[in-house]
Amino acid sequence: MSQILDKRTRATLLRARLAQALTRAGSNQTALARAAGVDRSTISQLLSDDGARLPNAHLVGACAQALGVSTDWLLGLSDRPELAADLLANSLTLTEAPRALVDETIYQWHRDAEGYKIRYVPPALPDMLKTRAVLEWEYAPHLGKTTEQAINASNDRLDWMRVSRSDYEIALPLFELDSFATGAGYYAGLDPALRADQLDQLIGLTETLYPRLRVYLYDARRLYSAPVTIFGPLLAVLYMGRSYLAFRDTDRIAAFTTHFDHLVKEASISARALPGHLRGLRDKVG
Repeated sequence: MSQILDKRTRATLLRARLAQALTRAGSNQTALARAAGVDRSTISQLLSDDGARLPNAHLVGACAQALGVSTDWLLGLSDRPELAADLLANSLTLTEAPRALVDETIYQWHRDAEGYKIRYVPPALPDMLKTRAVLEWEYAPHLGKTTEQAINASNDRLDWMRVSRSDYEIALPLFELDSFATGAGYYAGLDPALRADQLDQLIGLTETLYPRLRVYLYDARRLYSAPVTIFGPLLAVLYMGRSYLAFRDTDRIAAFTTHFDHLVKEASISARALPGHLRGLRDKVG
């Protein structure tokens, strides 16, 4: 249950949020007073009064409308400043997902979530953990002349992850790495030497970047997950092949987070045990 604010705390919060909304809108007290249909002194007093007095509902509503924020947010009843209609419109979006490494949309989502834990179930091995040779093998048919640019962008993502304040948790099905090591299924035809180099790189990254990077392996015979990325409490994104389905409402993000945490809890190979498991796969490659 949400904590009920006392009158003085709510009044203080209202003043702070009203000033914040003014700054964000690039407006001033005179313009706000004109838009709200009151004297400038009323707005000035509202912003400077350090008492517990709250303005009437009409004035709060008029200020919210003029500044493009919700009355609930001004009064501390919501943590989201957007209007209800905007929240509804933005709670679920469909974004194109190009078959490429240069994807500014998802990179921007990572930057927006910096400082939060990022949970990731990739559709295959995570691009930012792949060697250049594996990236070339996988993406050259799709990217053509832009392969070099795309691979550099992938390397930039890994470099950014190294210095980012975010923790990364990745959950992969056991069969993904087994198939990679044996060159089966999706990885059929991939040269054993390239597979061995890739496993060596995964061993190095999962050791040196731990605990900020934690990779878990789950048994897909017992558990299932579609490709999904959860950007802290901000966003949950399902990967559908040609598009991303992005959820921004709290309940759905929480549901995806619970799903991911269950994968981690039930993982057959923990993040600590992964380097040893990778060495066993590496030995099989030769």
